[in-house]
Amino acid sequence: MFYCLLKYVLLGPLLRLVFRPRIEGLENVPATGPAIVAGNHLSFSDHFLMPAILKRRITFLAKAEYFTGPGIKGRLTAFFFRSAGQIPVDRSSKEAGQAAVREGLGVLRRGELLGIYPEGTRSHDGRLYKGKVGVAVMALTAGVPVVPCAMIGTFEAQPPGRLIPRIRPVTIRFGEPLEFSRFAGMQDQKAVLRAVTDEIMYAILTLSEQEYVDQYAAVVKSRQAEERGEKQRRFPRAPLG
Repeated sequence: MFYCLLKYVLLGPLLRLVFRPRIEGLENVPATGPAIVAGNHLSFSDHFLMPAILKRRITFLAKAEYFTGPGIKGRLTAFFFRSAGQIPVDRSSKEAGQAAVREGLGVLRRGELLGIYPEGTRSHDGRLYKGKVGVAVMALTAGVPVVPCAMIGTFEAQPPGRLIPRIRPVTIRFGEPLEFSRFAGMQDQKAVLRAVTDEIMYAILTLSEQEYVDQYAAVVKSRQAEERGEKQRRFPRAPLG
């Protein structure tokens, strides 16, 4: 009920006004039945823009930090994300990743749309990073198609760290569904999972025309943070005055 209120009354019309989204390939999203929509992730706004323009309800796997904030603000944020069709995902360990897969498979078994960002985190520089294989595990286990999606312009509208998005048009582009029936029953084979994930990421890349980085975004972010910390230790700022 609150999902519909957000989509059609509170949030959806506002997002359409701010971003004026141009939609391409919407007919590629199945009208019924389970499917995965796999997209790039450039902005906090991505979580809400895609649900606002899709005709069907879509459930996203979102990082658990959105659901565990302290105090009243944290509880309100968690309520908002759950109401918007988000499922918390702990990304801290292999076991947590397996739990995320189980949650995603539950959505698909109910015949619903599942949204996932294979990169695992937002791009910090607008480039497309290597995908994690969880999307392949779910696609092969559930035997469902994967619809690649590209968010274009959301990084410029609301890059990481920017609270209020800039008013500018964006494009949401859906590609033709990918089906992987040729790999049925092979979801335990690492080479197959890697090949399926790379095929999905290539489809996203073709739609988005981003620069591709064959590394995990989280690894690159962590390394850059360490380099900044080391630079600050070596060249501390002089005290003012």
